[in-house]
Amino acid sequence: MRSPSQENRNSRAIAAVVVAAALTACGAARADGRRFDCVIDPTMTVKLGSPTAGLVSEVLVERGDVVAAGQVVARLESSVEAATLELNKARAASAARVEAQAARLTLSRARMGRARELLARNSVTRDKFDEQRADMRVAEEDLAREKVELRLAELEVERSRAVLEQRTIRSPIAGVIAERKLSPGEFVHQDTFIMSVVHLDPLHVEAFLPVAMYPKIEIGETIMVAPDEPIGGSHAATVSVIDRVFDPASATFGVRLLLPNPDNRLPGGQRCKLEFDEAARERDAK
Repeated sequence: MRSPSQENRNSRAIAAVVVAAALTACGAARADGRRFDCVIDPTMTVKLGSPTAGLVSEVLVERGDVVAAGQVVARLESSVEAATLELNKARAASAARVEAQAARLTLSRARMGRARELLARNSVTRDKFDEQRADMRVAEEDLAREKVELRLAELEVERSRAVLEQRTIRSPIAGVIAERKLSPGEFVHQDTFIMSVVHLDPLHVEAFLPVAMYPKIEIGETIMVAPDEPIGGSHAATVSVIDRVFDPASATFGVRLLLPNPDNRLPGGQRCKLEFDEAARERDAK
């Protein structure tokens, strides 16, 4: 049978444990007040399609490959377009007709000069002189027309090259291939895409903060971001966007931070925590 003094000691020990647990819980609650849920997303996701419909002839990348901006990632079947380009290049490269008309004009001008001298000596009729002058003008017009035709042929080369280039798919951004939708032999049209590319440097960190934090956060401010395990760690991010419209239902507002990600070390699409150092913020305010 326990003595009253022993029971009192046990009661005081239990009370101390309860108080310690309560203090720990309060401390954890205060710590949680400085940590807010967030999500790390790619800066952008681009679904690569084609401006023209056709069969995919080759896909040069696989899912997970790192690509540079402007890199060729796929091609459509383009044998007809390539042949048309070569044909137009051959036409534009030939200046024989222009050179022939230029020689004809030179001859016509020489004849015109002789006719003018003969007319001055009354050795040729006026009609014959006018006929020679008309021939010279026709030669001038023919040369101008051939020059225009040559210029049009050069423009056709540029047009054919642009049509052929449309069948070469390039990545508009540097990033990582997230999904490969089509393979060689499949048909691509305006409602489908061949693959998607995600841009991971920098990353976007999206979070919703209580409205009480609105006066305390500024554009350009550095805040630590802690990705969830297994990534872990703590990384500095910069506030880039602060929403100016609150959500009245949750009494929160949205913020976006830019998280540098050289060499794409951090993956996108993961949960994280924003860590606010209240003591440091108060020191900075002073």
